[in-house]
Amino acid sequence: MTKHITQPPAAVGLYDPRFEHDACGVGMVARLDNEPTHDVIVKALTALENLEHRGATGADPCTGDGAGILMQIPDELLRAAVDFELPPQGQYGVLMCFLPVDDAARGRLQELIERTTVAEGQRVLGWRDVPVDPEQTGEVAGACRPIIRQLFVGAGSEQGGQDAFERKLYVIRRICELNAPEPGLYIASSSSRTVNYKGC
Repeated sequence: MTKHITQPPAAVGLYDPRFEHDACGVGMVARLDNEPTHDVIVKALTALENLEHRGATGADPCTGDGAGILMQIPDELLRAAVDFELPPQGQYGVLMCFLPVDDAARGRLQELIERTTVAEGQRVLGWRDVPVDPEQTGEVAGACRPIIRQLFVGAGSEQGGQDAFERKLYVIRRICELNAPEPGLYIASSSSRTVNYKGC
């Protein structure tokens, strides 16, 4: 028989029930052997789809709160998806960029990102349009849906390893976010290890 606890337990060690409260959380799916497989992604998407409440609900049941999944860079998939050459895994990074629909504004922001990348001693490899299914986007989210593009950045020749490259990718992201000449730029992730796919 299951015993239901109606009161939080008493304070023990560092735990204090006064700090208990409801909040949005994080679901994690991982393999203990660290072997990258598509099955992990399938399970993560299943978990995401089954969350009843992820921070916000509204009148449009097809518009979510932008939750997504963070995963290791899918090197094999990305190599098949781009029409330019990628360096070995770990020597390129992906900036997941949400950009304005307006062509001129998007062009100025993309130029800022490319210029910043070069100024930080890294190489611009190319852009990829992230596939989007507009029919799965709710009306509210669809009204303000950005253009989603990935910028592939190659590690500079003076790089001091992957950790140093990770720091450079972060610096590129922050410089662009702080110096964007207009609204509409959001960089969801910038890494040579992981990529963040967010929803609407």
